[in-house]
Amino acid sequence: MNIKRREFLKKSALSAGGILLGAQLGAAENPAVKTYDPYALVPLGKTDLKFSRVCMGTGMRGGNRESNQTRKGRTAFQKLLRDAYERGIRTYDLADLYGSHTYLPPALDGLPRGSYNLISKIWWNTGGIPEPERPDADVVLARFLKELKTDYIDLLLLHCVTAPNWPEQLRKQMDILSKLKSEGKIRALGVSCHSLAALEAAAAEPWVDSVHTRINPYGMSMDGPPEKVVPVLKKLHAAGKGVVGMKLIGEGRLRNDDARRDESVKFVLGLGCVDVLNVGFETVDEIDDFATRVRKVPVA
Repeated sequence: MNIKRREFLKKSALSAGGILLGAQLGAAENPAVKTYDPYALVPLGKTDLKFSRVCMGTGMRGGNRESNQTRKGRTAFQKLLRDAYERGIRTYDLADLYGSHTYLPPALDGLPRGSYNLISKIWWNTGGIPEPERPDADVVLARFLKELKTDYIDLLLLHCVTAPNWPEQLRKQMDILSKLKSEGKIRALGVSCHSLAALEAAAAEPWVDSVHTRINPYGMSMDGPPEKVVPVLKKLHAAGKGVVGMKLIGEGRLRNDDARRDESVKFVLGLGCVDVLNVGFETVDEIDDFATRVRKVPVA
């Protein structure tokens, strides 16, 4: 770890860790200290949407239309989706890549559609899904709506953009999606970013309503070290774009490290520019554990 990186993490620890830790001790002794509610509905940037602060991800080790969640089997996964709702989660992160669409309607059967939010993603790269063809976004969205048994998707993303010129590469699909948004079939649009250059491009692109980004204090599975990623996230937030944080648990690598899971949650909440925490929970215990960690962080 170079000196610049050490200095960044040291400053981050003081602002998003050390100071919060002192406040956290005060919160434990003083119930009047306000802490974060994991299930509060929070604005997604300057969109009209409000998502639950903690979002249920469905793509742990996802690819070729399956994930750790779908590999649990239909009954177990659908129960997990419903249990997440019963606990207070109101936002579900899905994708064609994960194959998680058809599991959701039976899991939330009987619940008002307006009581939860759906995120999905179009896979436009080569590989990843069985078919070699990549139909236009209107064809793909029609299938998504049928699979999800819904008239609209709250947030639709172009999945896994990496090139600095992705807005030029994908402009045709972006224009199609804008038309579908104007028709009410999509409420907000965006991208999930998998490079720092793509993240920078998203901050400058007016088409983008919201961005999925990988963030934790350790640089695990991220687009760059925290000291380079965080300023771009602040730029996104300042531009009024929603910011959905992924990989807070380091793609599962922090699963058995209590101290670093706590530090990651405190760090991301302390940044003040990440709206939603998206975690690929595989059990109800993991949901409860994460919610407990969020509740320990005092609101700055």
